[in-house]
Amino acid sequence: MENVADYKEIVEVIQDSGGDAFKRCFQCGLCDAVCPWNRVRDFSMRKIVRQATFGMTDIESEDIWLCTTCGRCPQQCPRDVKQIDSGVALRRIATEYGVFPTSVKPIRTISGSLIGEGNPLSEERKNRGAWAQGLGVNAYSEGTEYLYFPGCYLAYDPRLKKVAEATAKILNAAGVDYGILGDKENCCGESIRKTGDEELFKRLARENIKAFIDNGVKKILVSSPHCYHTFKNEYPDFAVNFEVVHISQLISEFIAEGRLSFSGDFAKKVAYHDPCYLGRHNGVYDEPRSVLDSVPGLSRQELPDSRKASLCCGGGGGRIWMETPKGERFSDLRLQQALDLDADVLATACPYCIANFQDSKITLEAEEAIEIKDITEIVAEAL
Repeated sequence: MENVADYKEIVEVIQDSGGDAFKRCFQCGLCDAVCPWNRVRDFSMRKIVRQATFGMTDIESEDIWLCTTCGRCPQQCPRDVKQIDSGVALRRIATEYGVFPTSVKPIRTISGSLIGEGNPLSEERKNRGAWAQGLGVNAYSEGTEYLYFPGCYLAYDPRLKKVAEATAKILNAAGVDYGILGDKENCCGESIRKTGDEELFKRLARENIKAFIDNGVKKILVSSPHCYHTFKNEYPDFAVNFEVVHISQLISEFIAEGRLSFSGDFAKKVAYHDPCYLGRHNGVYDEPRSVLDSVPGLSRQELPDSRKASLCCGGGGGRIWMETPKGERFSDLRLQQALDLDADVLATACPYCIANFQDSKITLEAEEAIEIKDITEIVAEAL
C-alpha cells in the first residue's frame, strides 16, 4: 500500500478534476466486456480506473484518449463509477500540462479554430450561415418560434450541408416559424469539453447563451445529437433552461399531426443506426424509427447492436478529430453490419456518424454498394 502514500498528491489532482467516482470501482470488469474498443484491439477501462485510484495514471499514454464516451460502460456499471466524467478528468490534467500523444495533437489546431472562428473546421465565422442562401431561411428574430441550430459540420462541411438543406426543405414544407443566427453562434462545445478543455467549453457556452438570450431564443431545434445533449443537459448548469428539440422528434410529431405529407416514395431497404448521444445518452429511439416507417416504399432493417446496445461510430469524446488507424475504426464494423443485411442505405441522425460512415465506405471499398443518409435527407427526397 506504499503507492497510496507515494501518489497521494496525484490522486487528489484527479479527484479535484472530477474523477472522484473512480474510487467506487471494485474491478468487476463489466466496462471492458461492453467496450467497443475490444472488438478491434486490446483496451481496458478497468485498468485506467485502477491506475487512477492509486494516482498511477500515465497522462502521456494514448489510453486515456481512446474513450469515445459512447455510454456503454456507465450503462452496465453496478457502482456508478462515472467512467466518462472520470475519464474526462484525466484528459483535463493532460490538457492543463499540454501533454498530447501524436494521434491527439490535432486537438491543438481544433482549439485554436474554436477560439478564433467559433468552429473546429478552420472556417471563417462570417460564412456560418452561408449554407442557407436561396433556401428561404430567415435570420432569427425575437418572437420566432424555433432557433434552428445546424451545428458546425452542417454549416461548413460540403457533404453535411446537404443535411441542413434537407432540414430547411422539411421545415418550410411544414410551415415552421424558424430562423438561424448564422455568425452570431459558436460551436456548442460538447466535444472539446470531452477532450478535457473545460475553460474553452465554458467560453463557447457563455457566448452562445448570451447570443440566445440577446435574441430572445426560447426553443432550439438541432440536427446534431451532440448539440442536443449539451443544450439540454449541460447548459442548464449556467442557470438557463431552453426547450431543446432534435429534428427527428419534430418530424415525427409533424407526420403524426398531418403537417407533413409525402408525394413520392423511397423504395429502398434502410438500416437505421442509433447515434450514441441521441439514443443511449438521451433515450431517443422511437421517433427516428417512426419517421422512417412513415416514408412510403421504405423497408426498414434493424441492425445488430441496436437501441441501448448500439455500436458506436467512433466519433464521440472528441475522437472525430483524432487519428484512428485503419483496422481500428468502429464505423467499419457498423457499415459491414449494414452490408450484411443487404441494405441499400445506412441511415442515421448524427453528423459524426455520417462523416465516419462515409470514410468507411472508402475503407471497405463499398462506394457503390450502399448509401449513407441522414433521416432528413430521406424525408426530403420523398416529400
